Amino acid sequence: MRSNLAAKLRQKTQETDSSKLTNMFPGFPPEALQFLRNLARNNRREWFQPRKEIFETKIKAPMMDLVEAINAELLRFAPAHINDPKKAIYRIYRDTRFSPDKTPYKTHIAAIFPLRGTERHSTAGYYFHIAPKSIAIAMGAYMPGPDELYAIRSWLAEHHQEFRGAAKALRKLMGELQGDSLARSPKGFDPEHPASDLVRRKAWYFATELEPELVGSPKLAPEIVKRFRAGAPMIEMLNKPLAEVKPRRAASTRKLGA
Repeated sequence: MRSNLAAKLRQKTQETDSSKLTNMFPGFPPEALQFLRNLARNNRREWFQPRKEIFETKIKAPMMDLVEAINAELLRFAPAHINDPKKAIYRIYRDTRFSPDKTPYKTHIAAIFPLRGTERHSTAGYYFHIAPKSIAIAMGAYMPGPDELYAIRSWLAEHHQEFRGAAKALRKLMGELQGDSLARSPKGFDPEHPASDLVRRKAWYFATELEPELVGSPKLAPEIVKRFRAGAPMIEMLNKPLAEVKPRRAASTRKLGA
């Protein structure tokens, strides 16, 4: 499905210069942020259900258009991250099974662009969400699994200078590198290694926020894309060592089942 989507986007991109990105997505209508503000004050099914059409037409439908516009630009610098809008956009419904907070709805709308053929958070990717008080933009490896962690750490131990250069280039637009760290170097990694600060991390990502006034502006899509484009070299680095993780896991599974 993504290959068909990419083909359609490639044709559209050939016809549409990136300078016209602002025309591809004019911004959310004024009702979008007002709905999210009201939802934050009335986070109940009996309030949401009679107003669901407002959510569908003023928030979800424009969000689909925004994801399409971003996909058209990803084709230029990160084609492996193009995502079907229906899969990219998170559901508005919260999973309350294990949470003390039982409010049923999220008060933001979000989209993610993971590496093609992978689970949402297992590899490095791009993310943004629209909320009443801010626009959040993030990129990196946020929740890698054990195999992915080991692969990224091993790669960083060998290529830390290259990664630091890419991270430094992002500071102006995205701030400092984020992600929780272990107190000590993980087993098998030298604590005295010059990359030990990177290797101790359990996640590697950048995140920033923009003013909510951009939500209704044609500048919204270009601002998101500008940051995604700047982060592309870093995302590619984090995903580079993960190419072998999936085949290795599949081979291990076959061996256990033999």
